[in-house]
Amino acid sequence: MRTIQVRKLSFEAFQKYGTFTPLLDPFAAEAAGPKDASAVFFRDMLQQDLGGKEASYSVCRVLKRPLLITDAEFHDFTCETAIPLDADAILWFAPATPGRDFPAEKAEAFYVPRGVAVNCRPGVWHHAPYAVNTESLNVLVILPERTYARDTFCTPLPVPLQIQL
Repeated sequence: MRTIQVRKLSFEAFQKYGTFTPLLDPFAAEAAGPKDASAVFFRDMLQQDLGGKEASYSVCRVLKRPLLITDAEFHDFTCETAIPLDADAILWFAPATPGRDFPAEKAEAFYVPRGVAVNCRPGVWHHAPYAVNTESLNVLVILPERTYARDTFCTPLPVPLQIQL
């Protein structure tokens, strides 16, 4: 029987086999925003070729903040998957609309336990999740690479359209 030593995972040691990223410690990767923001999006941390289509793994790190929907976004052509990794989350959604008018009266919020994958369809309104029983939360976000630059409509909501959860 052959015996091998277990090695420490490092980029140099693993590069001949593939790639990896520290999802539960996203600050080990480059952040797309200040470290003290209530929601920071760590873009395209890891990519996966799915036979001609590419999935990109990002982390949205959120700090506990008021349960108030102040911003909304949607993607015209792509689904988005969100998986709370280390704590439970609140995620909200509103149905797709033919234009860019946010349907505040149709928004719904859901309690999502950690480890549960939620996939929303193209056009569905959503935005950053909320931490429930913890001060911070890491959510794995799966989209095609650079969706945030090519297929995202994001808007701040005027006060009459903001929603308290």
